[in-house]
Formats: sequence, C-alpha cells, structure tokens
Amino acid sequence: MKDNNILVTRSSMPSLEEYVEEIKDMWDTHWLTNMGPKHKKFQEELVEYLDVANIDLMTNGHMALELSLQALNLKGEVITTPFTFASTTHAIVRNGLEPVFCDIDPVDFTMDVTKLESLITDRTCAIMPVHVYGNVCNIEEIDRIAKKYGLKVIYDAAHTFGETYKGRGIGSYGDVSCFSFHATKVFNSIEGGAVCFGNELKDFGLDLYRLKNFGIRGPETVDAVGANAKMNEFCAAMGICNLRHVNEEIEKRRNVVERYRSHLEGIAGIQLSPIQKDVKSNYAYFPVVFDEKEFGSTRNEVFDKLAQNGIGARKYFYPLTNSFDCFHGKYDLDQTPVARYISNRVLTLPLYADLALEDVDRICAIILSCNNFR
Repeated sequence: MKDNNILVTRSSMPSLEEYVEEIKDMWDTHWLTNMGPKHKKFQEELVEYLDVANIDLMTNGHMALELSLQALNLKGEVITTPFTFASTTHAIVRNGLEPVFCDIDPVDFTMDVTKLESLITDRTCAIMPVHVYGNVCNIEEIDRIAKKYGLKVIYDAAHTFGETYKGRGIGSYGDVSCFSFHATKVFNSIEGGAVCFGNELKDFGLDLYRLKNFGIRGPETVDAVGANAKMNEFCAAMGICNLRHVNEEIEKRRNVVERYRSHLEGIAGIQLSPIQKDVKSNYAYFPVVFDEKEFGSTRNEVFDKLAQNGIGARKYFYPLTNSFDCFHGKYDLDQTPVARYISNRVLTLPLYADLALEDVDRICAIILSCNNFR
C-alpha cells in the first residue's frame, strides 16, 4: 500500500548496486576506519568539487565546528546568530567560549552585518556567521570587520554544499568553513562533516587532525588531549557515490523550488527567500514566512493544516538557540527582534530531489486554502 504522506526531506542515495560495488573491496582489505582508502579518495574528490585548498573529514558537522574552534585556540566571546541549528551555539559553549548573538537580516535571514561591529568588545575573538537555507552571508563586510579587529571567521556552511559565490567555492571564504554531510542535507555521506581551510593555516590543520584522532601525533606520541571524530569507510563510500550524482540532484531540487515559486510568489502575507546575486544556489531549503495580518492564518495554523493532510513541514529554526531551555534567562531575546519575528513565522516546506511536482502543487493548494483574505 502506497504511503501518501510527504516528509519534509528525503535522503538522496545512489543505487544499491552502485554502493555495493563501491564497498566491495572493503571485504578484501578489512579496512573500515582510521583514514583508509575510501576516506582518502573522498577527501581528494571533495577538494576538487568544493574548490578549496584543504579539507579534513569529520564524523559529523558538529564535530567540524567544535574541533575547529578548539584548534584555533580561541578564548573569550564569539559573535554568532541565534537563527541556526543547536549545533552552532553548542559548539561555542562546549569550548568554554561565550556566544554573543547578532540579529539577522530580515530578507535573507543571515547575520545582519550592520549590527555586527557594535557587538565587538575587547573579549571578542571570532565571528561565526551562518549561511542560512543556502543564502550566503555578506562575506565582504564580515571580512572587512574581521580584518579591522583581528578576528577569526568560522563559517557554519552546513546549508551551502556545492555553492559558489562570485565563482569561488563557498568553503574557501573565511578562515574556516564547516560543512555537514548529514542524511537530511543536499549532499550526504549518511553521517559526516568536513572542515575547509586555506594553506596559510597549516598549523591549524595539524592541530585539527590531532584533535579528531585522540591527540595522536605518531605511533608512539600522544602530545595533546583529543576526541574521536574520524569518518568511517562506509560513510566515505556513500559520499563518493553521492558526489557523482550531486549536480543532477541539485538540478532536480531547482525544478521543485521553481514550482513552489510559481504558486507562492507575489502572494500577500507570504515572504520567500531571495534569489541572491553572484550565488550559484544548491536549493537546499524552501522557507516561507507567514505574516498572519496579511495572509489571514498564522504559521502554526498552516503547519497544522499541512500535517492534517499528511504533509510534514518544519518550523526551522524555531525556537531560537538563545531561547533554549538550557540557556533559560541567560540571554536577552530583545537584542534579536528580527530573528524572533522570523522564527515565530517561518516554515520550511518539503524539498528533495524526487519530490513530484504534482505534490508541490498539492502542498501549495493547501497553503493557499489557509489564506482567509483571498
């Protein structure tokens, strides 16, 4: 019996035959982890595809963030955004650093760079901006401010795999850029992540490698305390397979996004994500912001109506990280009013390569049926 429910996302996968062929030689080598042949091959192919100087694979995107901060040996405050997944904020806090929350731009939902400089103090050591939904941050202004004050820039680039900005791979910007290869992302290795960095950060690269491998520098030398963030060979093999098809998958996602836009663009009370100049998009997410005063229904009412029809949307990102229970009373939510406004009104709609355009039509019809002013 066919399940007519539509999930908010669905993982891209190669054919079973392709994956089996890729992992088959592992039954000869018995090499399952610790930077094996698949790991090396995947890493080399990613350097070329992402157009970056260096890349280090991690077990997941969170460890990419957390260990990058640690390898930079930072102390003090890190300016970031609360409009993000828990991982961004938690990576800062788990390193003994203090997150300072900058509000977001109301159009593209990335860090509002006009608010950034006012948050810098003598304790500020870094900026951790987040490319959101595939929308790219104001890279030039962030770079200018970081250079002016001598700050490191670590991009959370989890939503921007495969994107370019002004012809350059998005992972080549900032001091460090971190990706997630989680199963829900545009590109996945089942579970995984990566850190990209330039050639000028060779010492950082060595420290990062040690940190992901228990602090081991050589067969008989362990000169640091490290974690275990090594990607296994099965995940690397999935990444190798999916990388062969990622451009095709992105093109399919583009068709879905364009179908959504054909229905929802120009509707009063609906705000869509912008089409950014100089950005080659990966069509990662399709966020919709509902203004109940103009649309006639709240975000939550639309969410419930979709759910009643077996359609899974996601309140992403809600709640804001600076309002999490684990930080109760610690941060002033009035400092990020735009982020709060968007968080209370945004839904990301189902989006994946194999989503039928007829299903997009049905989703949009349900959404528009909630418009009490039409």
